[in-house]
Amino acid sequence: MIMVLLFTFFEFFNNFFLVYAVILFVIYLFVAFLSTLELTRYYNKNKYFDYRSILGYKKLPSISIIAPAFNEEESIIENIRSLLSIYYPKINVIVVNDGSTDSGLSKVIDFYGMIKVNMYIDDEIKTAKIRGIYRSIHSEYANLILVDKENGGKADALNAGVMVSRSELFVAVDVDSIIEPDAILRLVKPFLEEEGSRKVISSGGVIRVANDCDIKDGRIERVRFPKKHIVRFQVLEYFRAFTLGRMAWSKIDGLLIISGAFGMFDRQLVKEVGGYDTTTVGEDLEIVVRMRRYMRDVRKQKYQVAFIPDPLCWTEVPSDLKVLSRQRNRWTRGAIDTILKHRGMFFNPKYGRIGLLSFPYWVFFEWLAPLVELIGLVYFFIILILGRANLDTFLILSMFVLSFAFAFSMLGVLFEALMFNKYKGYKYLFQVTLYSVIEIVVFHPINLWFALRGNYSFFVRDTQKWGIMTRTAFGAKA
Repeated sequence: MIMVLLFTFFEFFNNFFLVYAVILFVIYLFVAFLSTLELTRYYNKNKYFDYRSILGYKKLPSISIIAPAFNEEESIIENIRSLLSIYYPKINVIVVNDGSTDSGLSKVIDFYGMIKVNMYIDDEIKTAKIRGIYRSIHSEYANLILVDKENGGKADALNAGVMVSRSELFVAVDVDSIIEPDAILRLVKPFLEEEGSRKVISSGGVIRVANDCDIKDGRIERVRFPKKHIVRFQVLEYFRAFTLGRMAWSKIDGLLIISGAFGMFDRQLVKEVGGYDTTTVGEDLEIVVRMRRYMRDVRKQKYQVAFIPDPLCWTEVPSDLKVLSRQRNRWTRGAIDTILKHRGMFFNPKYGRIGLLSFPYWVFFEWLAPLVELIGLVYFFIILILGRANLDTFLILSMFVLSFAFAFSMLGVLFEALMFNKYKGYKYLFQVTLYSVIEIVVFHPINLWFALRGNYSFFVRDTQKWGIMTRTAFGAKA
């Protein structure tokens, strides 16, 4: 009887891991194929388009850039200068001081010559108390608005910005992001090209790593491959996530997330769905999922979430394991929280590709993948101890996985080089190739551990804290 149970146990797990692995490989091949098609289509369509011509359009939507800020005194002046340098005919910059405890607020008020003003604030979305709104006495900063409020978190700060704004569209950014000069023009283009009844509700673009780049006056002067190992691995991650992953999901209109670092949204629609969810740390994922549900359930209108494959925004990523751990822990908790809140979409044909493809993918291969991998490792050690492991087969499969992961990473590197060519030189190509080889045995286990801790934090510790993200001043080196 025991032998029968053991045989059934081994048979079940062998078949389970085989099926799971095959499905995952098929998905990655599918992603590679779709991203190739979409990148080629986008490049051929837009390679000769002059984005400055958008400025001559008769009906341009008004846009607000909303930048939450918490304890950013080291770089807040330069960051605001970068946002103000973006040219668009109908634009304002709303910086939301989310209860900072440093001197950032006073620095901004003094540097930009700001005074407190009386200004109507929409109250459709409740936020933490707004203590004051400031405008500059200098005409060159007439489009700058500073909102000072009690601390409520990033989602709450974005909601405050949405309520202060009067624009048709808004762009949610991290205040320390470096935005390309024509980024707004590229993001707004899908809204200007709405076809018939298909409404564009949001658009996002590629995020790149700014660590160790040469930055002057809020602009990237020279792109450099980062010096720290942990940051180099993240460069590869961003290549795959944006150039391949999000591009492919965008192709089938199955994209569920617009990066919180830089994304454009229909302001009225965000108000209708109740604004950003202040109870989650994954507000960038949750707001897109909720807007999709709202368009299907309430408005019953065709819609689109657009994605721009151009590098539009540069951001600082964690440069040490402690900060990286907090970030990945937060990403995991945010994903789990959104999945559970919107579990009614899971394999629900009512939501089309979102319900049948995108949402199940997030469940099985974003949330559960680390747990499956952990179970797989435990299972392998059990059969190894019991002498049932076929080491030859294990080595062959391991080499296949390594080769596949390397090829997938290099495809992202290839697209970056052919389409955008931000990183240059033979030294870079050698380094990025080397890191593509060793990533799966060095950086992947670290990420696995952080994801597992994220599950523990969500289900056992029941925490939804943001976690401190230590950053450096971008302008320091330049």
